[in-house]
Amino acid sequence: MPEIALQFDIAAPRAVVLAALTTHDGLTAWWTTAVDREGDVLLFDFPGVPEPFRLRVERADRDRVVWTNAGAFPPHWAGTWISWDLADQPADRPGEPPAEGPAGPPAEPERTRLLFRHGGWQPGSEQGVPAVAGTWAELLVRFKDYAQSGKAQPYFVTARRHDAP
Repeated sequence: MPEIALQFDIAAPRAVVLAALTTHDGLTAWWTTAVDREGDVLLFDFPGVPEPFRLRVERADRDRVVWTNAGAFPPHWAGTWISWDLADQPADRPGEPPAEGPAGPPAEPERTRLLFRHGGWQPGSEQGVPAVAGTWAELLVRFKDYAQSGKAQPYFVTARRHDAP
């Protein structure tokens, strides 16, 4: 069964990276301008799609964010899950002791390693995985840029909301 996996370091503290994954402002800054929530389900609208993508938040803590597909659209996402594993990455060079903070103990790392995975593809949906992987790669560039700079650059811009007429 195929799986999309991408790992990279972000020059931002883990709390900033986590906020980009778990808050309305964070998600609309890099993914789509049309994000809503119904309980534990995130709704993502995109230009030209008949209904929103529905992703259930299964976990969202300091170490990991996990979403599972909770809707019928898009059909090739049926049964899939998306995970984001976060880990501190010291800004210091290997072999050097960590920098001390103002009170003496090591300062909070200013870099985060992110491991993104999108898996659970069902038999027959594999042909769509390369296109989805390409879109995720483009999205994650915006995600990283937003986490590092705070500058919003959503990949999809739409005024349409799931509850709009």
